[in-house]
Formats: sequence, structure tokens, C-alpha cells
Amino acid sequence: MKLRSAIIVSAALLLGIVLAPGAIAADLTDVGYIDQADLANLPVFVNANSALAADKARLDAQFNAQVKRARNDAQRQQLAMQFQQQYNDRQREIVGPLFQRAQLAIAAVSATRSLSIVVDKRIVIYGGQDITKDVEAVFSSSQAIVPPSATPPPSAIGFVDQNVLDGVPKVQSANNQMNQFETTQRQIYAAKMAQAHSDTDKRQVLQDFNKVVSDKQDQLLKPLVEQTKAATTDVARKKSLILVVDRADVVYGGADITADVQNEIGK
Repeated sequence: MKLRSAIIVSAALLLGIVLAPGAIAADLTDVGYIDQADLANLPVFVNANSALAADKARLDAQFNAQVKRARNDAQRQQLAMQFQQQYNDRQREIVGPLFQRAQLAIAAVSATRSLSIVVDKRIVIYGGQDITKDVEAVFSSSQAIVPPSATPPPSAIGFVDQNVLDGVPKVQSANNQMNQFETTQRQIYAAKMAQAHSDTDKRQVLQDFNKVVSDKQDQLLKPLVEQTKAATTDVARKKSLILVVDRADVVYGGADITADVQNEIGK
């Protein structure tokens, strides 16, 4: 299990208790959201993904045929890298231009509405402006989309990139130790499972394995999770942010505090 530093919390955790929902929404009129799943269902994206899936099936068949003739693991690995690169190239060729146009459409609509951040709809429960249909209309038009001349205005909502935080040396070390521990324990408990004579015994073995792994996670990863939460909260307060979310949920804009949090937990 990997340490997920997004147990990312609100910088002002008590905000939802102190203020009524209406007050919060009033403060966040510059926040938009988009249904990316709905955008992906546009015919042009559906057709592109179908073409990409056909290419993948073709490449998979070619790879399976060639890998059978490979003499050793090095050749098999080389083939895997080669075909993965071919797939990545096709993905950039087929989907890349559509993704770029979608980003321009989001930026154009956001600039028109003076939005400082746009997030994915799936994390929104209340408030914000739904710009999905506007973005789809701009995206689907036959006209070229002109990039906004100005950058998004400063946002009271920040984000952190979990993948970057996972690269902090102490976090990487903890993740590696956890992975090694879990691999070793799987081998140990696989042997115990093979010796179990009844379903009751097997359930007990599985329960023991889960507890051993969970205890190790609490020992090894929980302190880093707490440190990350504290660092994120501290940085957010210093920057007067009211909320911090994961980078994966941000579509446009927002205040990137990844480097600041990275420095804090790297101390």
C-alpha cells in the first residue's frame, strides 16, 4: 500500500461549522466545476477512444506474437517498452489535440466567468458554477479557440500534487519499506493458507495477515500521513486558503502549494 498524502484537509477545518452553507457559497462565486465524464461522452471523444482501443488491440496482438520469440527477459522487456511507446505515441496523436482543445475551452469559459478555479464535478456537493454545457459548446464549435490573455485570478482554494509528495525521500523510503514488508508477509501467509484445513482456518489466516499489514501501516505510514496533513494545513493558513484539494481533482486554476508542503515534510 502506498502512502496517500491526500488525506488532504481543509485549511480551515471548522469553516463548515462556523458558517452556514449559504455564506460559504457566497464566498466561492469564483469556483466552477465541470462534469468531465459528460465531456468524455461527446461523440468526438467516443470515436477517438474507439480508434485508440482498436490500435491497442492491434498492438497487443503484435506484441504477443513477437514476445513468444524473445530469447530472454531482457528482450521481452525491450519489446514491452517498444510497444508501450508506440501506444503512447498513438494516444498523443489521437487524443492529444482533443485534450488540448478541451483545456482551451475550459480556460476560455473560465475567463469569461472570472473563475479562479475549476474542479471536477464528482467532488462537489454544494455550490460552485456548473460550466459543463458552456465548455462543451465552445469545444464543439467549428471556430478556433483563442487562449485567454490573462492567467486565472488568485484563488482561495489550493491544491497539492500527491505524486510529487510521494517523491519526498522519507515518503519514498516508507513506501518502499511498506511494499517490501507486505511482499514478505504475503509469502509467509500464503504458506500458512496452504496448510489451512478448513474455511474457518483460512479466514483466520486472512484476518491475521490483514492485521499484521494494518499494524505496520500504522507504525510506518500513519506518522507521515499526519505530518503531511499538518504541513498542508500550516501552509494553507499562511496563504489564507480556505480549502485544499488533490491536484487530480483540479481542472483549471487554483493555488498550487505542492512545493511549499513538499519543503515542510522534507525537513
